[in-house]
Amino acid sequence: MRVVIVKPAKRIRGSLRMPGDKSISHRAAMIAALAQGRSRITNYSNSEDCKATISCLEQLGVEIHCPLPEIVVNGVGLHGLTASRDFLDCRNSGTTMRLLAGILAGQSFTSRLTGDESLLRRPMQRIIEPLQMMGAEISSTNDGYAPLTIEGADSLRPIEYELLVASAQVKSAILFAGLKVKGRTRVIEAEPTRDHTERMLRAFGASLETGVDAAGENTRFAEIEGHPKLRAQNISMPGDISSAAYFIAAACLLPDSLLEIADVGLNPTRIEFLKQFQAAGFDVQMTVESEEHNEPRGMVRVSATRPGERESSEFHLRIDGLKIPKLIDELPLIAIAGSQIQGGIEIRNAAELRVKESDRIATTAGNLRAMGAHVDEFDDGLHVYGPVRLQGAPVDPAGDHRIAMSFAIAGLLADTETEITNSECVAVSFPEFFELLDSVVER
Repeated sequence: MRVVIVKPAKRIRGSLRMPGDKSISHRAAMIAALAQGRSRITNYSNSEDCKATISCLEQLGVEIHCPLPEIVVNGVGLHGLTASRDFLDCRNSGTTMRLLAGILAGQSFTSRLTGDESLLRRPMQRIIEPLQMMGAEISSTNDGYAPLTIEGADSLRPIEYELLVASAQVKSAILFAGLKVKGRTRVIEAEPTRDHTERMLRAFGASLETGVDAAGENTRFAEIEGHPKLRAQNISMPGDISSAAYFIAAACLLPDSLLEIADVGLNPTRIEFLKQFQAAGFDVQMTVESEEHNEPRGMVRVSATRPGERESSEFHLRIDGLKIPKLIDELPLIAIAGSQIQGGIEIRNAAELRVKESDRIATTAGNLRAMGAHVDEFDDGLHVYGPVRLQGAPVDPAGDHRIAMSFAIAGLLADTETEITNSECVAVSFPEFFELLDSVVER
């Protein structure tokens, strides 16, 4: 068990580059495996989650050359995967399990997927139902939870499916299964989610249409034509904006900070966090500098104001509804920011946080209270009152990488030292986190 002591900070100063985007890296590796030819992926995420994807693809007969942060994937085509003799271990990665299930649903062999204790507690019925509708046979060991056994069907049925929960992972699983459909598969979502899968599929040559569904102005659809000719690509991953969020929050909340983050992903479905800080009056600037393989990327600059320099320090905000899917990774961090601003913050319609790597509502509320904050907890969110001077305290992240990193930022804001136990869990998404944080913190 690794314990990290976080000392209070004066400011954040410096320039950074983030490791490759985790969400995009998963998708790039999987689609490259299904393409014809050799794909080179640079700045591939070195997170444990993305390593799990590489390992599973290798078990399925895909030749992948490392070392990270560059991988070369020798694609086997839509019909070239081979059965694994062993369980496919997705470790802690829900993205690996859910997306891979979509791919395996269209294979002519049986696959078994498992993961660590945390992943075995995460709901999988949300992918089981649509994939069964398409013709795959999927059984779960524990009533809708992994381990999963997937008996694929080489030719699946096209469906039109409206998502029951706002989930880019479920949408992606269906679209991946749609690659092996004779016809078109359509996914409808009432709450728009991340569109990395759609962008990456197009980059590799898939015929995919997106737009506003007839059901309403906020209802989107993605429709894919089966059996495309996917072509190998050379791709560079943008920096991970969800990883950058921790440094951006620290630079906003610590007076006299200056921070630049270069070549970071600025996909419109991922920058709601930045918009919320802009709306609060913080000086956060985004500049899109290029759009490689349909993914915008560029520079983020943060210049924190000293107390009294802003016209108003109020950031009384309620986050709910359509904003939640766009902020799902950053909500614990936003809750911590709420403890520092006049009026605090209320988060609702976020029950999905309870079935992440931890119950993120409970872990966020409990650890904030331990640091002296006043927090009301609801079934679907929480209300954090502010501003308050946080006090250093022992923090238990419950094995959750995003909780550990969020409370490292809280520790910088506190009056005394904060002790984060089991801090090794940050490697799930961001192994370099503490090292990079130390490089820009001034005490």
